[in-house]
Amino acid sequence: MKKVYVNEERCLGCHLCEFYCAFANSGETDMAKAFKLGREAAPRIRIEESDNINFAVQCRHCPDPICVKSCIAGALSKKDGVVEFDRNKCVGCYTCVLTCPYGCIVPDLKNDGKTVTKCELCLKNSCGEPACAKGCPNRAIVYEERGEN
Repeated sequence: MKKVYVNEERCLGCHLCEFYCAFANSGETDMAKAFKLGREAAPRIRIEESDNINFAVQCRHCPDPICVKSCIAGALSKKDGVVEFDRNKCVGCYTCVLTCPYGCIVPDLKNDGKTVTKCELCLKNSCGEPACAKGCPNRAIVYEERGEN
């Protein structure tokens, strides 16, 4: 299965992946409209920096995801290797936020924090591949198949 992988040595810390992600999941067709004044960007990936190393944090679509097991409403499920999220089932309990060992599930700011959001590899929008990888200028983020961990 293809997944998003990050090469920290190549990451420039430019945060473009965050903007491409937020735009791809905004429902807008025009980037200027998606980020008009006053609108909060809501990426499903984020760049962290530690000891002068930049790295992207996004859902790792774990082989045995604890977030899926802990979701009391059944809003998280795993299908074809992808941890998917059903916003209509989410009750906003944040159990998945607390159990994700990577901090990849976060409150959805676009929904006033009443539900959560997470990376779904851009499978529910029209990108065809994760927008973060497609837009990374240094190929620090790639979408590829590797040996299972």
